[in-house]
Amino acid sequence: MADGRRAIVVGAGIAGLAAAMRLHRAGWKTLVVERAPARRSSGYMVNLLGGGYDAAERLGLIPALKLRDLGVFTSILVRADGSPKFTVPAAVVEAAVGPRALSVFRGDLETVLYEAVEDTAEFRFATTVEAVQQESEAVVATLSDGLTERAELLIGADGLHSSVRGLVFGPESDHRVDMRHMVGAFPLDTVPSGLAEGSGTTFIGPGRTAAVVNLGPGRSSAFFTYRTDDAEAALALGPAAALGAAFGDLGGGAPEALGQMRPETVYFDSVSQIVTDAWSRSRVVLLGDAAWCVTLFAGYGAALALSGADLLGDALERHGDDVPAALAEWEPLLRPEVRKRQALARRGMAQFAPPTKAHIWMNDLTMRAIQVPGIRQLVQRAIRASR
Repeated sequence: MADGRRAIVVGAGIAGLAAAMRLHRAGWKTLVVERAPARRSSGYMVNLLGGGYDAAERLGLIPALKLRDLGVFTSILVRADGSPKFTVPAAVVEAAVGPRALSVFRGDLETVLYEAVEDTAEFRFATTVEAVQQESEAVVATLSDGLTERAELLIGADGLHSSVRGLVFGPESDHRVDMRHMVGAFPLDTVPSGLAEGSGTTFIGPGRTAAVVNLGPGRSSAFFTYRTDDAEAALALGPAAALGAAFGDLGGGAPEALGQMRPETVYFDSVSQIVTDAWSRSRVVLLGDAAWCVTLFAGYGAALALSGADLLGDALERHGDDVPAALAEWEPLLRPEVRKRQALARRGMAQFAPPTKAHIWMNDLTMRAIQVPGIRQLVQRAIRASR
């Protein structure tokens, strides 16, 4: 048993909360350090399919997540003015993804995880890690609140712009691969007018995509992505100005969605992947986007965070006091899947931000073909093979 062993988890997102949950099950005590002043509860839609669903099931999350499942919806492909091109019924999507699938808001997944660990983990918000020192049997973290914390393991689960990675593995520029796209996603307070509940519209044009989903009050959301050669300039503008400039010419539900954007709920960032030679050094390990960010284009970030945390707990249980050995065993278990998802994301950029009208035509043809029974079965097999 690992009773008495302690871990410092930096980041109270999906990866950090899942790690705190899994380590508690393995007998560890955890301190969760979070930069934000309070727990976030919003965010974009995430899908748990295949391995992601399996990991959520192993962690015991499925019953609570099913209560928050957004389900599938009818997808309407639209032109720039908002007029419909064609429709893919929800039943077609449901048949393609299969029964072991969940769609939830990121904030709802974090809520389920937080509720599972709030009584077993210590939380310290509005706090960052300022220095990390490793010893043979422990790691010591100096925190921004002036305290020094000692533990057998430190987990950097603090996202794409990880401070732990910067302190222990080197500057972000050594590991971040810019994919020359921006993404914005946020929940909608008011359901989009003119869009039936249980449906969503998607506009796909050269270099950009805009999607608005109406799943009812408190369950609707918007997603925007576009190609840019100057991500820094877009970030300097901020989400409202940048997304307004990129999508302000659109009709349909896009203008209404953009008008509902709020700074405290929008996710807006450049699209980047993290590529590192190693995810651990002695008693410090990176987890989730801090280690391997696959981007929203991969659609598998939450799944990898859950499965990574679950496998990390397994390795720590097997190796007892030998934390470095556990980390060395854990990493190769995930590397192949991460490489696969990052490659899929790079190839998938053309679907979210097609470079030419020819790409758009091919995408439309593929979406229309899904509705043909024989081709639908081929698509189902391809989706399940990619999980």
